[in-house]
Amino acid sequence: MRIGEVAERTGLSTDTLRYYEKLGLLRVGRSEAGVRFYTAKDLSLLRFIQRAKSMNFTLEEVAKLLEMRADPQHARDEVRELAHHKLEAVETQLRELETLRNELTLLVNLCRGAEDGCPIIEDLEGEPHP
Repeated sequence: MRIGEVAERTGLSTDTLRYYEKLGLLRVGRSEAGVRFYTAKDLSLLRFIQRAKSMNFTLEEVAKLLEMRADPQHARDEVRELAHHKLEAVETQLRELETLRNELTLLVNLCRGAEDGCPIIEDLEGEPHP
């Protein structure tokens, strides 16, 4: 397959495909004329990358996962540790989002009951909350 077909099948842009190749996440075959060609194995690898990215792994972490993918039995502990750190980061984000949700809910409710001014603007102009 050529790059355009792979882009269409995966939903990734051709620029992204070239970038992944530049980073070494993907090693693409080339014709004598230098035209990239992709195999079913490359598509599988790209789906792996997309799934890892959807789980919020960075490209650096994806590279590590790809290394571990080659020998999953020996890399199990490392993969578990990486996933555990990602889970901790997600839990922290969830707590932060919950705090933000509560604060925005309060501001929206204050705004509904305000006769003068705008509590939302006033809050944004004030000191940051701890």
